[in-house]
Amino acid sequence: MEENFDEKLAHYMEIGAIEAAGVDPNGEIIFAINEKAKEVAPEIWEAHEHFVDKALIELYEAGYLKIDYDENLEATISLSPEGFEIAKEKGILPIDMPEIPNN
Repeated sequence: MEENFDEKLAHYMEIGAIEAAGVDPNGEIIFAINEKAKEVAPEIWEAHEHFVDKALIELYEAGYLKIDYDENLEATISLSPEGFEIAKEKGILPIDMPEIPNN
């Protein structure tokens, strides 16, 4: 299974759907799905959207996310400090990381 994962990761990086985004504190490279995936790998983009939607619903149900509507019924989403940290851990918000060495 690891070999298949590595092949898929290499493929998605080659076509520009995934990119290296940083390094975690343990020295592991963090990868990110980018907007180009919508066009070149819609299956991975859809899976990503599903993951983000599910994570946001979980944060809302746990009371970490609040949705306010203005007079035009446009939503504004806000996260509690705890929700913000959880969202970062889940990978649905950008993580503050140092650049990848030799990038």
